[in-house]
Amino acid sequence: MSRILPRSTPAAEGVDPAAVRRLVDHLDRLEDVHSVMVVRHGRVVAESWWHPHTAGRPHTMFSVSKSFTSTAVGIAIHEGLLTLDDRVIDLLPDDAPADPGEHLRAMRVRDLLTMTTGHSASTMEGIDRTISLPGSGWARAILAQPVEHEPGTHFVYNTGATYLLSAILHRLTGERLLDYLTPRLLAPLGITHAAWEQDPDGIDTGGFGLSITTEEMAAFGQLYLQGGVWAGEQLVPAEWVAAATAKQVPNGPHGWPEWNQGYGYQFWQCRHGAFRADGAFGQYIVVWPEKDLVIAMTSGLADLQSVLDVVWDALLPGDAWVEDAWVSDAWADTAVPVEPALRTPVGAASTPLEESLRGVTYELQPSQCDVSALTLGRDAHGRIEVAFTIGGLDHFVRFGHGEWSHGSCSLLGAPADVATAAAWTDESTLRGRMVFLGSPFEWRLELRFSGDEVAVTIDRNVAFGDRGLLDTTGKARRG
Repeated sequence: MSRILPRSTPAAEGVDPAAVRRLVDHLDRLEDVHSVMVVRHGRVVAESWWHPHTAGRPHTMFSVSKSFTSTAVGIAIHEGLLTLDDRVIDLLPDDAPADPGEHLRAMRVRDLLTMTTGHSASTMEGIDRTISLPGSGWARAILAQPVEHEPGTHFVYNTGATYLLSAILHRLTGERLLDYLTPRLLAPLGITHAAWEQDPDGIDTGGFGLSITTEEMAAFGQLYLQGGVWAGEQLVPAEWVAAATAKQVPNGPHGWPEWNQGYGYQFWQCRHGAFRADGAFGQYIVVWPEKDLVIAMTSGLADLQSVLDVVWDALLPGDAWVEDAWVSDAWADTAVPVEPALRTPVGAASTPLEESLRGVTYELQPSQCDVSALTLGRDAHGRIEVAFTIGGLDHFVRFGHGEWSHGSCSLLGAPADVATAAAWTDESTLRGRMVFLGSPFEWRLELRFSGDEVAVTIDRNVAFGDRGLLDTTGKARRG
């Protein structure tokens, strides 16, 4: 994988290596952090990927996508395609209701950017591929929803607002948001892995669906830290960078302090003078101008505040910064280790009971997942193999032990790249992990055998809804 940003060491850039080590160690304790990259003075001073996640694989960004959409709007305004005060229904005339209400008529581009559209709730419920919108005509469906408040007066986090920005740019430019951004932003930054989900009409989803690598995230953050300048070229207008990352509207109240600091143009304010692009389950680009610092992270966590707390706990203390103090020779070449633990399940590779279980098919009690049976076995490479019968078809999942086994899984429908590992945690209990690579998502399997019966549990680490996927029992098929 080609590098975008130059490398250095923490001490060379005025950071105590112990503070960076503390950051990585504390992120490791959160278990489901996938990657971190720390950039000081424009140079990478620490980078780490937790297995089975890797540097070259793009990771879905969820709402970090919104900050890229905001950037496209800023560039389009600079090019004279629209203004902050343009009315939304004028920009999307074919999607506006025949008789728009007073509040919808008053809704402007700046209201979409600041999440103050006037809606009482998000106009796009659940972005876990279960969007409650029709098969096409998303903009029309969003604009048809009631606007209860005067635009500009009521903050509600609203992914539909960002989708409308994407739809507006699609109409004005005649091309996908991704294609519009590529020559203006992505290619100059060296972002070559970007992909963006589209709606059924071919419009990029805007508020989610962008996938890029951790280093590409860091480059985007560095661009904003530099006021929109990259390699001497003003890619994003400086006035847009300043406005987008400033507090435009209050938000909250919220139980997590980082979500009470204010909202800009699709960027969040942080404590300690920082700002961030922020995606579900812990996808972050944190920019801390006071320290000339950018931190990019990918995760699969439900407690989003915990990740940012680790950042402040590790890097806020004054002794973390040593650029104005004497740096000993011992620090000169200090780097932070970049090989965290494998995080595979801990336990035995097999048990005496397993041999008697191989090849036995267990008929499962009915469940909403339509999983009717499972069979335990070993494949030709000696890996544990679990065959799930779903809708009359067998789906095989093969688990490594003490290492990640890479493959493809179609249990969700379309094939997905996965890494799997399993271990026997006691004589009769098998626990496995299935990591959906390039995403926050992971399935955790437990099979508990007792006589002719098996108890089956599959849970997700994070989800927009219920984390439980399967909780059932089965009986061995005999004869």
